[in-house]
Amino acid sequence: MAGRIEDYALIGDMQTAALVCRDGTVDWLCLPRFDSHAVFAGLLGTEEHGFWRLAPTPAAGAEPPAADRRRYRGDSLVLESEWDTPRGTVRVIDFMPPRDGAPQLIRIVEGVSGRVPMRSALRMRFSYGWVVPWVHKVDTRTVAVAGPDSVWLDTEVDTYGKDLTTYADFTVAPGDRIAFTISWQPSHKEQPAMPEPEAALEATEAFWREWVEHCTYHGPYRDAVVRSLITLKALTYAPTGGIVAAPTTSLPEDIGGVRNWDYRFTWLRDAAITLSSLLRTGYREEARAWREWLLRAVAGDPENLQIMYGIAGERELSEAELTWLPGYEGSQPVRVGNGAAGQLQLDVYGEVTEALHLAHMTGLARNDYASVLQLKLIRYLEEHWDEPDEGIWEVRGPRRHFVHSKVMAWVAVDRTVKLIESGDVDGPLDRWRDLRDQIHRDVCEKGYDAERNTFTQSYGSKELDASLLLIPQMGFLPPDDKRVIGTIEAIQRELSTPDGFVLRYPTAGEDAGVDGLEGDEGAFLACSFWLADDLAMIGRVDEARKLFEKLLGLRNDLGLLAEEWDPRLQRQVGNFPQAFSHVPLIDTALRLTASGAYGG
Repeated sequence: MAGRIEDYALIGDMQTAALVCRDGTVDWLCLPRFDSHAVFAGLLGTEEHGFWRLAPTPAAGAEPPAADRRRYRGDSLVLESEWDTPRGTVRVIDFMPPRDGAPQLIRIVEGVSGRVPMRSALRMRFSYGWVVPWVHKVDTRTVAVAGPDSVWLDTEVDTYGKDLTTYADFTVAPGDRIAFTISWQPSHKEQPAMPEPEAALEATEAFWREWVEHCTYHGPYRDAVVRSLITLKALTYAPTGGIVAAPTTSLPEDIGGVRNWDYRFTWLRDAAITLSSLLRTGYREEARAWREWLLRAVAGDPENLQIMYGIAGERELSEAELTWLPGYEGSQPVRVGNGAAGQLQLDVYGEVTEALHLAHMTGLARNDYASVLQLKLIRYLEEHWDEPDEGIWEVRGPRRHFVHSKVMAWVAVDRTVKLIESGDVDGPLDRWRDLRDQIHRDVCEKGYDAERNTFTQSYGSKELDASLLLIPQMGFLPPDDKRVIGTIEAIQRELSTPDGFVLRYPTAGEDAGVDGLEGDEGAFLACSFWLADDLAMIGRVDEARKLFEKLLGLRNDLGLLAEEWDPRLQRQVGNFPQAFSHVPLIDTALRLTASGAYGG
């Protein structure tokens, strides 16, 4: 059975990622890319769907023991897990080297004290647990082959097969270091080179150490910010610069429910705000790579801008259900692909334009086509901003005139007007100034409830939406505007959980079913960080700091966050780890640090 979502650690090579549970089990790994089929899919099913456990040998009939301690080695993505057993202490080091050839997952067992019996149990299943591979020996190596894929296991200890699983039983004493490596290779090619685990470990630690040295943030929340930055870097597909929203699919927003989506793609919104955080913490190369990815993905067709693309810019992301997988804790369906790719979400134009504007303002080397693209996006918005859309939350109900979408359309026009005013590009300045004013008036007239002194989710609705918290952050209205303050306070009253965290929108009430889905969901972590931001902006800095530090307390022991927090079950839910949670963590830390709103 899979662990709780927060029981997992992330390791990765910036092309794919694995999730390692506290008991030493790798329950999720897609090879060779984030969006490839999983080789280990036990996270969404059972051990029959693929896993790799490396831990002290459990007593007969006992469950595998959880590690007593685990941590990342300094500011890296190298995981160390330690078990204290009656026979001694043992450490397992898990990592994936930044790729220079075949993708590898390396696990090194290190004896600390005593003599500890260990067991490796490896069950590879291709195509998300559907296909049992042909496993055989090639000299001293074990290889699993199925169709176009092969995975090679290398270790110095003896292995044996039983019940369609590859085992190794061995004992470690102090100072012993036993390595296990799996490497992926197309099955029609020659076998991959023999791994060099110790050299790879040294190189991996050096890579992360050097990368973190570029961070320009040195405030009081540095550990949390750096761990979030490392996580965002791990979610970046290095060959193209695309950034996945999360490395997983179908981890539920509602345990046992249907709100299960594939997040292994590049959402323009998520990637744009990630670029913003990277730029503000010193990571210009990652920002440049994402901008180049964007230009390739959109190409010469901004009129058909998608809200998401594949990590190499692919447009076809058809959604399907994997009926043989029972889902995480019975949460069905398990989905791959994402049908929301074809939705109209007008806010994306604002997020992309804001990211390009920030890149320009921070001196990122000029790209003339980026400016051309920005002008093309506004010409499209000029004709379509007043249409209903599916909005930021990708509702699968009817299209509406979402207030946040209109605000972000205003952002897109505003930033482009500023670009023209700077003299860097030519455009219809007076016409677009008028358009900016027109959108602003429209939102203030149709999206504001004067009786309650709050903006609303959509035109004509009485419901609220946490995306309204972005109104002051985007500069649509100043923080001290009474309508902004009224909206913040209304969201605190109507969308906050007893713990003070924020729901995205009501899933019951007048507009029940706005998202077209059954069931409920947890508090949305990004929205909760937005509230902390807003509280700081309106001068309630102590309250902002307390909320922020409460949110930090939701991270798992390794500093990782999923998409949501279930206040009833008191646990993380949704895909994990989630870029859209770690980005606002960074942003709020920067704001609080700038305001001096922290203790100690």
